[in-house]
Amino acid sequence: MTGPTPRPNVAAIPAYVPGKPPTVRPGMTSYKLSSNENPYPPLPGVVEAAHRAVEVMNRYPDMGNSALYDALAARLGVPVTDLAAATGSVALIYQLLHAFCEPGDEVVHAWRSFEAYPIAITSAAATSVAVPVTADGRHDIDAMVDAITPRTRCVMVCTPNNPTGPSVTQAELDGLLARVPSDVLVVVDEAYVEFVRMDDAVDGLATYRDHPNVVLFRTFSKAYGLAGFRVGYAVAHEPVAAALRAVSLPFGVSGVAQAAAIASLDAEAALLERVDALVAERDRVQAGLAEAGWDVPSSQGNFVWFPLGERTPDFAVAADELGIVVRPFGAEGARVSIGEVEANDRLLELARAFPH
Repeated sequence: MTGPTPRPNVAAIPAYVPGKPPTVRPGMTSYKLSSNENPYPPLPGVVEAAHRAVEVMNRYPDMGNSALYDALAARLGVPVTDLAAATGSVALIYQLLHAFCEPGDEVVHAWRSFEAYPIAITSAAATSVAVPVTADGRHDIDAMVDAITPRTRCVMVCTPNNPTGPSVTQAELDGLLARVPSDVLVVVDEAYVEFVRMDDAVDGLATYRDHPNVVLFRTFSKAYGLAGFRVGYAVAHEPVAAALRAVSLPFGVSGVAQAAAIASLDAEAALLERVDALVAERDRVQAGLAEAGWDVPSSQGNFVWFPLGERTPDFAVAADELGIVVRPFGAEGARVSIGEVEANDRLLELARAFPH
C-alpha cells in the first residue's frame, strides 16, 4: 500500500538556505553579515506601537490591512485598491506565481539573483528560465528578452540585484518593457530601493503608473529594520493587486507587524538618516575593497558581492575566524551585508589578507 504523495514539482523545490548566525567566540563580539539585516534598532515609536498591539493579541489582526494600506497610499500617492500586503515581499512572489501561472508556464529571471525565485517558481509548478547575469553582476536585459517565449507569464527584475548588487537603469527597464508582450507580468523587485544612489535610477512608481503589467514589490525588512515582523507590499494596477489579495493567507500580516510598519512610515526622518549612514558605510567599504585590489560589482544595496568561485568556502571560513559570518553561495561567491562599523572594518581586514 502506498501513502499520499505530493505533486511531482514539490520534490523538485530547491531548499532555501538562510544566513547563518555568527559563531560565539570568547572575548570577541561577533557580527552577522549574512542576511542583509539592518544593524540599527527599531525606529523611534515602533517598539511603543508594537507593545500597544501586543496588548490586544487575543484579537485577530485586521485582515484587510486597512490602516497600513491607508498609510502606504498616502505616502506613495497610489489608490488603496492598488496595494497588496503579505508576510514579506517573498510571500508576494509565491502569491503572484500561484495566481498567474499554469503548470509549465515560464518565468524569466536573472541568475544569480534572489534565491527565492526558483523556489517559488517550482512551488507553482512553473518553469524557471534563468538568464545569467553579466560578468559585473548586472541583468542581461537583451538576453532576458530573448528568453521570452509564448509560455512566458512573468519576468522578474531584481533591482538592486540580490546578491550581486547592481541596479538596472530606467533606460534598461524601459527597453525591457518596450519588448515584453503586454500580457506578461514584469515584477520590479525593489526590496533595497531605499539604498539606491545612481544616475538614471528606476522610478518604480512612475513605471507602474505607465504600464498595467508592471508590479512593484517592496518590503519593511531592510531599510525599515522590521525583518523579524515580515511585512512586504506590492503596488500594481487593481486587477493584479486584487489577484494578489485573493490568494493571500487570511490574517497573514499580524496586528503587531501592521502597527510596527505604520509607525516606521511615520519615522521617515530617522529612517533617512540611518539609510544615508548605511550608504556611506557601503561606499567606504567599496572604496576600501578597491584600494585592496578587489574588483567587485558596484552595489546599490546594503551589501557587497565577492565573485570568488571555488574559493568561496575558504573565504567564509576566514571571515568566521574574524568574528563575521558572511553568506556563501556554493562555488560562485559570497555576499556580505553592510553592518556595524566594526564589522565592516573586519571585512576590510579580511579583504586585505585574503588572496585575490
